[in-house]
Amino acid sequence: MTSQEILKQLKTLGKESTANILMKHGAKAPCYGVKIEDSKKLIKTVKGNLTVAKELFNSGVYDAMYLAGLVADGSSMSKKELDDWAKANYGGGISEYTVPWVACESQFGFELALEWITSKSEFVAVSGWATLANLVSVKEDPELDLKKIKALVDQVEKEIHTAPNRVRYVMNGFVIAVGSYVTSLSDHALKVAAKIGAVKVNVGDTLCKVPLATEYINKVKLHGSIGKKKKNIKC
Repeated sequence: MTSQEILKQLKTLGKESTANILMKHGAKAPCYGVKIEDSKKLIKTVKGNLTVAKELFNSGVYDAMYLAGLVADGSSMSKKELDDWAKANYGGGISEYTVPWVACESQFGFELALEWITSKSEFVAVSGWATLANLVSVKEDPELDLKKIKALVDQVEKEIHTAPNRVRYVMNGFVIAVGSYVTSLSDHALKVAAKIGAVKVNVGDTLCKVPLATEYINKVKLHGSIGKKKKNIKC
């Protein structure tokens, strides 16, 4: 299937009610309102096709941009291509999922994430922290720069309550990820989480809640799952 054929299919699958929900969560027009499970049915024929993925992302259609992250193999993307996707400066599912997914698959993921978290753009910074959270959840501890990860947890402690709105949300998620997936830093992350406490984020007209990091990490510990890595981050 070509990107244009996929766009036509997405438009057919879209529903106004779903589009309204997606818009509340950060999507922008044009947004067809396609349920994720329906868009995934289109992946088979184009999975790994970077040309199609880039065309879908560049279409500006929210549903297509999200699908692009599922189609693309981030390991095949250049550093510039990944950076361009992040700097499209699109919030919601694109900055928090699509961009981090492909960045996490790339050899440039950690390097770019460190650059993105320093950005003055809220949504570029969001992609940076979300990428870091994804990386610690899938990469084995010996593959991680644990000294830098620990320093980043400490950075969150100092900056989270004054950071931009959605950056606060993903910073909190990063501390949770380190506490849940990095065995040697779990206790440190839990201590920092306790110091941070509740994180206030304006989630708009949605039912979303900001998880309390201490509770989340302790639940993972209770289930004996600290350090158990994810096999896949794309969903």
